[in-house]
Amino acid sequence: MALNNNKFDALNNSEDSDDDETSFAEDRKKKDLSLPPIQVPREEHPLQYTYCLWFSRRAPGKHAAPQSFDQNLRLVGRFASVEQFWSYYCHMIKPCELSGHSDFHLFKDGIKPMWEDDANRCGGKWIVRLRKGLASRCWENLILAMLGEQFMVGDEICGAVISIRFAVRRILFPCGIGLQVIKPLPLVFETLFAVS
Repeated sequence: MALNNNKFDALNNSEDSDDDETSFAEDRKKKDLSLPPIQVPREEHPLQYTYCLWFSRRAPGKHAAPQSFDQNLRLVGRFASVEQFWSYYCHMIKPCELSGHSDFHLFKDGIKPMWEDDANRCGGKWIVRLRKGLASRCWENLILAMLGEQFMVGDEICGAVISIRFAVRRILFPCGIGLQVIKPLPLVFETLFAVS
C-alpha cells in the first residue's frame, strides 16, 4: 500500500487481473489526452507550474521495457497551488515506507516521467544515492525546493524521482538540457540534503 487510508486508487496494492489490465488500458488512453488546466481559487497560492504526481511499481528482478514501464505508471493527481500540493502530500506515506521497486515521480504537467518524452529526450539527470534513513527527508526537501522555484535553472528542470530499491534509495533529477549548463546543482544538493 502506498498511501495512508488508501485515498488514491492509483496506489492500490492489488494483484493484477484481466479486468484490472483492461480497465487500466482504458485509463491510460484517457490520461494520454490533454488534460484541462487546473483552476486555482483566488485564496490559494499558485505555483509557477502545474505538476503531476505519478507512482510506479514493477516486479523485482525484471528490467522494464519502455512499454511495460508506461503501463506501470499511474497518475496520482495534478496540482497548481501550494494548497493543492499539500492535499496530496499529507496523505501519502513516506518514501522510506514504500516497498521495493517503487517510485514516486513529480513532473511538470505535460511531461511524462519517461526518457521517451520529448522534454526529457535531449536532457540528462543527476542521481543522488541516499542512506536508508535519509530518503523521506531528502525527497521532501527536494520537492519543496523544486515547487518553490529555489533552483536558478527552474525552467530546465523537468521533475524529480525517488526510486526505492531493496538496498538503495535514489533521487533522480531529470533536466531538459545538458548537464554542463546546470553545474551548480551538486552544491544545491549538498545544502538540501545536508550531505557532502
